[in-house]
Amino acid sequence: MALALRASTSTSSSAPSSTQRRRRGAATVAVYSRTPRRPVFRALAAAATVATPTPGRHPPLALPPTPTSVADAMSRVRAKGKTAFIPYITAGDPDLATTADALRLLDGLGADVIELGMPFSDPSADGAVIQASAARALAAGATTDAVMAMLKEVTPELSCPVVIFSYFNPIVRRGTASFATAAKEAGVKGLIIPDLPYDEIRAFRKEAIKNILELILLTTPATPADRMKEIAKASEGFVYLVSVVGVTGARATVNPLVEDLLKEIRQVTNKAVAVGFGISTPEHVSKIAEWGADGVIIGSAMVKQLGEAASAREGLKRLEVYARSLKDALP
Repeated sequence: MALALRASTSTSSSAPSSTQRRRRGAATVAVYSRTPRRPVFRALAAAATVATPTPGRHPPLALPPTPTSVADAMSRVRAKGKTAFIPYITAGDPDLATTADALRLLDGLGADVIELGMPFSDPSADGAVIQASAARALAAGATTDAVMAMLKEVTPELSCPVVIFSYFNPIVRRGTASFATAAKEAGVKGLIIPDLPYDEIRAFRKEAIKNILELILLTTPATPADRMKEIAKASEGFVYLVSVVGVTGARATVNPLVEDLLKEIRQVTNKAVAVGFGISTPEHVSKIAEWGADGVIIGSAMVKQLGEAASAREGLKRLEVYARSLKDALP
């Protein structure tokens, strides 16, 4: 397929993240905080116990539902006649505490699936915005272990599934079995590996299946029809339709070929199809939904709101306004 890129031998740096502690009944979990501080404990008894409501009193607040599979999330959206909102952000840009806050924010705004990019020093399928984002994350100490630790703390709070978008090199360096196990333990539901050739996915698929991770595959405008059919059949969660040939990054317009490509994919599969690469405006997402896509993926333009803001707080505010504008443009 068109995105069959070789894995390089680049490395990343390591640095610990500061955390505060939150108490849920008898259980204590670490919660990422932007500034070092002494541990803080908060009693959240309602989250830890199932109590019988007392007459005249409100019942205890429920925890967010445990995210189901990506396929189930997409099926729920389709059943409602809606289009899935799938935002992408880079883990660790500008820091992991902000990433944790951004995941909660996007979930609260109604994201149906969230893609989280694993920072890598040679992101060859990405354009300038995500390349710069990955560089900032690595400089801030966003290692694979640190990202997984953050996810393990945050995913139980989310109602939508998280999918990791990672190049194959970080997976190989960690060890495919170890990476898949860590992803499962971190609450991840799926994986997207843009530079893993379709012909080479079989070995890794075994580890994905063992750890209940959906392997989402990509097809592009340059993918031959026969190969596209194979990819659609093998993809799990949804089929990722790359809207353009080339790297990620916002474009002025949506490739008009996407409408025909969606029709072609529909002829070979009834799985959900989500469109990504080059999508950045409410008009873009509205048009792609009109063409019949089951989901719209927004990456570079989303990353820009967080990574290029003057502060983490400003970045989260910008992210909220921007994400809301896209969500509101979807049926």
